[in-house]
Amino acid sequence: MRQRLLTWGYIAGWAVIRALPERVVAAAFRMGADLAWRRDGRGPQRLAVNLRRVVGPGVGEDDLRALTRAGMRSYARYWLEVFRLPVMSPERIVSGARTVNVEALHAAHQAGRGVIVALPHTGNWDHAGAWAVQIGMPFTTVAERLEPAAVFDRFVAYREGLGMEVLALTGGPRPPFEVLAERLRAGRLVCLLGDRDLSDRGIEVDFFDGRTRMPPGPALLALRTGAPLLPVSLWYEGRDWGIRIHDQVAVPATGKVGGKVAAMTQQVADAFAEGIAAHPQDWHMLQRLWLDDLPERDPRRAVPAVGSDIAGSDTAGSDTAGRAGAG
Repeated sequence: MRQRLLTWGYIAGWAVIRALPERVVAAAFRMGADLAWRRDGRGPQRLAVNLRRVVGPGVGEDDLRALTRAGMRSYARYWLEVFRLPVMSPERIVSGARTVNVEALHAAHQAGRGVIVALPHTGNWDHAGAWAVQIGMPFTTVAERLEPAAVFDRFVAYREGLGMEVLALTGGPRPPFEVLAERLRAGRLVCLLGDRDLSDRGIEVDFFDGRTRMPPGPALLALRTGAPLLPVSLWYEGRDWGIRIHDQVAVPATGKVGGKVAAMTQQVADAFAEGIAAHPQDWHMLQRLWLDDLPERDPRRAVPAVGSDIAGSDTAGSDTAGRAGAG
């Protein structure tokens, strides 16, 4: 019954929210975010804990609460835009993008070796994807297969309707890593969310004041294909969307594959941290992230030796796109 209600809720959201005036719906989503913040359930509590890591101990509790409220509003805006993005005009998608260092993305794409873009859960990554399609960079991504299946299928159809190619992380006819590498060798763009690893095979990195694990897929793809790896930061800028292309991740000149992947993933984590610190209210991380916040029996606490299974891995990242129902 719960899965059926969830399915119908998403279907109704796509149908009803598109039909209502944007101002009315936006006000309703803000009210919902404020209500969730005042109730202080698990999601807002976890967001506050995570944001404390970002802003540090020097920020007072009142300021942290205000930041958490802004974060909940930003998260609600993301979901509002999920429902409305399919009816947004291409002109608005492109004109509303406030880009920084976009020349680096164009140069990498024009080189013809494919490009890997790694993004955190900030701002609106679906808008960024639609923007990339509109400026002539169709891309491939990976979606975690979630339940109920009807919602997963709906999200895949939604993103494919925006011009993205979406591969299922599991259960597809071919391993996603293999397909992604093929797309890169054909000169295409590959976009992967990479600030949260749900497996026990992630790379341990320094992130703000602690250690966490991030997917090895973006770095490993870069090593296997020669495609450049570009971290990206996203945020909201008034009614518009900020997109910053960070400098290309440097590939270590020496060392084994596992060590190179670890070094490159740390560079990605550093770029993510820089972007999140600049716009902490737009980081939609309502889950446990740091290793010392995980339950004792969580397998992600047991970190494998660097490179122990990376060389033969086909991991593309265990939370690389599409968090339908995962919040």
